[in-house]
Amino acid sequence: MTTTKVTRNRRTVKRPSRRRSPGATHVVIIGAGRGGTALMEIFANDPLVRIVGVADISDQAPGLGLAKRLHIRVTRNYRQLLKMGPVDLVIDVSGNPEVGEYLQDIRRMGVSVIGGASAKFMWQLIEARIRATADIEKALNKYQSLYRLYVKETGAAVTEERTRIACEIHDGLVQSLAGVNFKLELSQELLRKNPKASLATIRESKAQLKLAIQEARQVIFNLRPLHYDKMELIPALTNYLKSYETQYHIKTAFSVTGDETILFPRTKIFLFRIVQEALSNVQKHAKAGRVSVQLDIRLDLLQVTISDNGIGFDMDAVLRDPEKWDHFGIRGILERARLVGGEATIDSKKGRGTRIVLRIPLADKETIRHGKN
Repeated sequence: MTTTKVTRNRRTVKRPSRRRSPGATHVVIIGAGRGGTALMEIFANDPLVRIVGVADISDQAPGLGLAKRLHIRVTRNYRQLLKMGPVDLVIDVSGNPEVGEYLQDIRRMGVSVIGGASAKFMWQLIEARIRATADIEKALNKYQSLYRLYVKETGAAVTEERTRIACEIHDGLVQSLAGVNFKLELSQELLRKNPKASLATIRESKAQLKLAIQEARQVIFNLRPLHYDKMELIPALTNYLKSYETQYHIKTAFSVTGDETILFPRTKIFLFRIVQEALSNVQKHAKAGRVSVQLDIRLDLLQVTISDNGIGFDMDAVLRDPEKWDHFGIRGILERARLVGGEATIDSKKGRGTRIVLRIPLADKETIRHGKN
């Protein structure tokens, strides 16, 4: 049996060909309301069923349009429909007692008839199945859209992270190593002319080299902040904040309530990156002397608050200018929060510092399975 596709209300049903299929059950449907529509939708996809025709006395019956699109014969006279050819089964969903009486005679002629309560139960069951299928398709489309968004934004986040690390290496580590190289060359020139000055330059080179080693370790830590065998967030944040305070001379405060073991590893990684992004913005733009990070881990909600005492900025002006979003790192924070199903709010005013609040609802499976998966 060859078929083509017809789309109706976002559901795809197959149009039966006019060619008779050996072994197919020939069905007549009386009534083109909700019941008849449900029956047509389900039977149109069944290769073992051929709908011979549909009858309804109302030209406004909702199922008539579908019947015409499926090239099923439509008539007002159900008696005429029953005489047009071989019919194996009649399904009466019209609710008309007169039709029911007439079909009693048809049943005695050897034609199977389903009507009354049985027919109603049948089409209601079929309609429920169609609704369930539509709900499943809707859910699948939703998750496919979220997956595409996740892939897109994760790719952008990876690119952004690479760019940031490249800048760190270029502006910090490379410059420090270049400085060490220059001082070593200078000490070589001074070795014969002024040994004392050469020795002093070597000492400076050693001190600068130690700083370069610290910067290299920081870059490596930023690349792999969590111990992937244990996925411990709080020790990672503690070490990061200590290193941050030493490197940028900005006093840090860190407080935690709750148990991190209820968090998924993916949530921990994204959370670390959000804190890292926020503190990077503080170092670049805030001119702050102090920054605090607070974690509040509850069974149903993870809340993170990051605040500084810096110069702040005009939040309304930044939100109106997409370029400033990137400049102040707002886009990265908002997108990363969304990727773990949360939201971030940023409150800042000139001269009053900046406060970022991140809220991530924790799913039941996240709290029950204790983040093991």
